[in-house]
Amino acid sequence: MLSYLRDYLKESVLAPLFKMLEASFDLLVPVIMASIINFGIVNRNTNYILRQCAILLLLGVVGLVCSITAQYFASKAAVGYATGLRSALFKHIQTLGFSEMDTIGTSTLITRMTSDINQVQNGFNLFLRLFLRSPFIILGSLVMAFRINRDAALIFVVVVPVLCVAVFGIMLYTMPLYKKVQQGLDRILGITRENLTGTRVIRAFGREEHETSRFEAVDALLCRLQRRVGAISSFMNPITYIIINIAILAILYTGAVKVNTGSLMQGDVIALISYMGQILIELVKLANLIIQMTKAAACAGRVRTVFQLRSAMEFPDLKASQPSPGSAPPWNSPGLRPHSPSPDSGEAVRFEQVSLTYAKAGEKSLADISFQADRGQVIGIIGGTGSGKSSLVNLIPRFYDATEGTVKIFGRPIREYPRDELRNRIGVVMQKAQLFQGTIRSNLLWGNEDATEEALWQALATAQAESFVREKQQGLNHPVEQGGRNLSGGQKQRLTIARALIKNPDILILDDSTSALDFATDAALRKALTSLMGQMTIFIVSQRASSIRHADRILVLEDGRLAGSGTHEELLKTCEVYQEIHESQYRKGGE
Repeated sequence: MLSYLRDYLKESVLAPLFKMLEASFDLLVPVIMASIINFGIVNRNTNYILRQCAILLLLGVVGLVCSITAQYFASKAAVGYATGLRSALFKHIQTLGFSEMDTIGTSTLITRMTSDINQVQNGFNLFLRLFLRSPFIILGSLVMAFRINRDAALIFVVVVPVLCVAVFGIMLYTMPLYKKVQQGLDRILGITRENLTGTRVIRAFGREEHETSRFEAVDALLCRLQRRVGAISSFMNPITYIIINIAILAILYTGAVKVNTGSLMQGDVIALISYMGQILIELVKLANLIIQMTKAAACAGRVRTVFQLRSAMEFPDLKASQPSPGSAPPWNSPGLRPHSPSPDSGEAVRFEQVSLTYAKAGEKSLADISFQADRGQVIGIIGGTGSGKSSLVNLIPRFYDATEGTVKIFGRPIREYPRDELRNRIGVVMQKAQLFQGTIRSNLLWGNEDATEEALWQALATAQAESFVREKQQGLNHPVEQGGRNLSGGQKQRLTIARALIKNPDILILDDSTSALDFATDAALRKALTSLMGQMTIFIVSQRASSIRHADRILVLEDGRLAGSGTHEELLKTCEVYQEIHESQYRKGGE
């Protein structure tokens, strides 16, 4: 992870160096104050006092400039490092498959991208500013104390270890508690995200009070933990100040005796007290730095676990399948991409003894599935809830890898396709319609960035979305809010279908993507799809028998197994599961 720091090595070196320079000026201040008292005030030498005060002012200004410069370089390095790390993490997440995303969870990835990287950034910033400055001030104060008076400096030798025990003892005790606080924040984030995304369901079932009490219980637990940590941490100030004040009393007593004997001057006593105060401040800073660094290290470890997560899918190199120079471009139409050249065989998709078991799942979601879909066919997939319909079609664009058996696309094993080549030949309309913030046009252009205006309207017409888009005042430039919040469920589904049609793919998968459409619109959509030119193979996943009854072949799934395969008429005679589904949706004796 430190590789993302290589562009900020200069800033990472200059920041602590300027802090060291500032610390050097801080160590000189008590000495100058002592000289003002010893030689200026005692001798009533106004000119000497003014000269020394001017030096103090100069040291203050130079120290301020050094501090600001150090802060600038530290911030630039920390923010730049966090930016590079966050970008690399986001890019890495894009390489993960659906299995890894399901395993680690969305809320966890959001936490890693935001809160954890922010903690790493803050910890790195403090590290650059304080990891050299605080030890340098502590050691420098000891050296300066010995320079002033060896006997009085022995008090420092005793007090500094005692302060270290007090400060770092409290710190070591609270560090595990801070980790628990971070875990509690993760739980709060998870519950908050779940409630915000499921707010409609919560209100529909009247579970507001239950969810509120659940949130308050976790929040109260976090509050108690934070209070406990705060109560223990609050002991640091009184304990350290008691030790420091006892040390100051010892310095005053020793100093008074030595001043009376003439072996120590009054200003030197003030300088020793100042150095003691500097040691206290820097020890507290160092303890806070270590706590912050512990948090940052824990968060960095959590980020590192995501980087270490590798997709189980391996795709061949795309270069091997790139066209040679001078060959025809991938598409020759300014609108829709044409279909890829048809292979010798008319086979489009073949499943051979395919089974699928999700990560950490106890049972197979699909078992021993075998079928063949030819080019230009419409394949209907039907079955009860949880029968494996979506799992089956998710294997075709290789969102998941089959745990057993082989999936072939156009006579070629799916594992031999480069990622881009495979996904460009397949259009998928997910079960849950997902649009992105922008406009209707920008969402449609996801399918083909070079699509013409005519092609966009053609796709909208096929998807039965043309009428409502034309009714919008801005047409294709009508704004779409995040997630398509300003559109109805049916409108979102039709736009996602149009987006897939813009690709003009060889294989089109409609994964229960017409559930929000009325029967008339659904029928019009199916009629428009069958009239498409070319040899597009269409998979229609639906729980409506009416949506797939005219398909060339219907696959009936039950508990992850293929219960029947054939046309509508064949299945009504041979497949009991299909008969039950059909009878439940149609009256006996007729539609």
